[in-house]
Amino acid sequence: MKFLKSIGLGTVAAAAMALATPAAAQLQEWKDYTPQKEVVELTYVKVDEGQLNTYLEGLRQTWVRANEAAKSIGQVSSYGIYVVPYGSNEVNLVLRITYPSMASLDADKAEYDKFMDAWGKANQASSNKTVLELYNKIREIKGTYVLRELKMK
Repeated sequence: MKFLKSIGLGTVAAAAMALATPAAAQLQEWKDYTPQKEVVELTYVKVDEGQLNTYLEGLRQTWVRANEAAKSIGQVSSYGIYVVPYGSNEVNLVLRITYPSMASLDADKAEYDKFMDAWGKANQASSNKTVLELYNKIREIKGTYVLRELKMK
């Protein structure tokens, strides 16, 4: 009986602590942390075994060139390609694009026209062909996420 009492009291104490902790951790946006203006888009890719270099060569001709064009006109802050050296093998490549703000992702005809002037219709047609004829055969997009960093104070 004494043992059950101590378990019961311990459970009640643990539950009280669990309920009290969130009340003490009431952070306030802008006071305790600041959402950053830049946003990061991560695309998780599973490239077929033995096809990584083929895919990377295609990315250099399409994705990298498109991001360079977007960067030159201020639509993209930076971008990167990351290999996943170990893990669950669900994905083996991550593509990152950092945008100046969430507004950069809005539909905007003037910005589209600006990009097309920098990128060119010939590059767009070539990229579309590469995606259809190569990428769709050697890789699978596992997910795309947009992230906003929160800087703690």
